Formats: sequence, structure tokens, C-alpha cells
Amino acid sequence: MFLKAFKEKSNKKYLNKLLLERSLNVNNNKTKSLGVILNFDEIEDFNAFNVLASRLKVHANKIKVIAYTTDLKSHGNSWDACFNAKDFGWNGEIKNIELQTFLNEPFDVLISYYTQEHLELKLLTALSKSQFKIGILQSETRLNDLIIKTKISEIEVFGNEVVKYLTVLNKI
Repeated sequence: MFLKAFKEKSNKKYLNKLLLERSLNVNNNKTKSLGVILNFDEIEDFNAFNVLASRLKVHANKIKVIAYTTDLKSHGNSWDACFNAKDFGWNGEIKNIELQTFLNEPFDVLISYYTQEHLELKLLTALSKSQFKIGILQSETRLNDLIIKTKISEIEVFGNEVVKYLTVLNKI
């Protein structure tokens, strides 16, 4: 318990450092790849992101979805890219090779679709090498380049807004 608190504090400090060093690098490249980080405990409709990817004209093989859960045992077989807090070490260290591969992928667009405050989800968003980050309104506004205020259950509204803004930004 004592070490867990120190680990969480070191990860929070590392997250803050990442967000302070973050630079905005927006370009006019078209969206060809899509990464999605979501909280499995909040939403289970992964197909909605495949529909969104097709609306963004992203091929099915260029979309990757990873899901965070607090209980891997109950969700372990539901989705092949599930992770939990045990996949993180001190100072933002990623222990899971699959997660590290996802983070190193330079997606054209990353969607962070979660509202619950989990440090691990925020770390993943901050560590991602994605060029443009989109998310739902959260307490930490420095994580994303585009923030859309919707409820977690309003995935269709979120998708419509993403398409609208990416069209305006000439990314579709």
C-alpha cells in the first residue's frame, strides 16, 4: 500500500512533466491511421470505432483499439488488447510490450474515449506518438489537441463532431 502510493505519485509527476514538455505539431496531412484508447469499464461498443474509422476513410487494418480495465479477469477474453494498472511501473514505465508498440505507433489521429479519472489512461494518451489527439472533456485539458464535450454514452454525437472538425481542419 505504501509503495503503491509512491508509485502513483511518481507517475503523476512524470505525467505532469510530459504535459509541460508537450508541443503542438498540427499539419494538414490526411488521416490514414487511427488509434483508440478507451476504458472498457465505461464502454464496450468497439464496433462504433470501426464505423467512425470508415467515416474518417481509415482502412480497417489501420485502426488499433486498446482498452483499460480495472478487472482483467471479467473482461480478459472480451477484447484482445486489454490492460490494467499492473502494466505500468514507476515513472511512467510501460511493462506490456503490446502497449509499448501501440504508443510508438505514429497514428495520424488518436481518440482518447474515457471520462473516469485513471492515471494509466492519461499516461497512455500523453505517451502516445500520435500527431493529433482527440478526447472527451476531462479535468486535464492539456492531454488532447481537440476536446469534444459529450457524454460517454453519446458515441454517435462524438463521431459526428470528430468528422465535422477533422473536415474543417482538412484532415479528411
